[in-house]
Amino acid sequence: MTIDKGNSLAGGAVPSAAGAAPPAGTGSPIEFRLDSASGVPTYLQLVQQVEHALRLGYLKPGDQLPKVRDVVTSLTINPNTVLKAYRELENKGLAAGRPGQGTFIEATLSQIALPELTALRRTLLGWLASADAAGLDEDGIVALVTSALRDFFDRGGGAADRRGGTGPAAAGPAAAGPAAAGTDKEGVA
Repeated sequence: MTIDKGNSLAGGAVPSAAGAAPPAGTGSPIEFRLDSASGVPTYLQLVQQVEHALRLGYLKPGDQLPKVRDVVTSLTINPNTVLKAYRELENKGLAAGRPGQGTFIEATLSQIALPELTALRRTLLGWLASADAAGLDEDGIVALVTSALRDFFDRGGGAADRRGGTGPAAAGPAAAGPAAAGTDKEGVA
């Protein structure tokens, strides 16, 4: 997984090419990317990227996160920012620091196996190409996906409801999207 300081579509984790080696000298399968335009605090972007990598199966228990000094050097950020992110991951039970060795993944958030994720990602990339060909820009695609997700979980679909309601509908009005903010299903006021 490669995550650099440049902008990405999601402002988060970007998988590296299949079989790509970990970043040179880090001993970690990931790097971090920052999106200065996202409005999300830097430490939280790092936490979210690790969580996404865990959900997608790019990180697994035992994997080492990049060393603080490597992240500081590659992203030109304050070491305390990286330490705060790693401390947050430790508080969530996802990582643990080992004195003199670094910070290592302790738990996973992966819900399905990597082959299934790969197939789903391939299908999604095809859908994104169709949406682009239809004339949707990035914001239009995000709006359409957000609306479809909300409708899906509002209908009671999805594994989240079987796990105790962790989907967008269960997160409350602020996370429910445009409908909660007084707009219709297409996000138009």
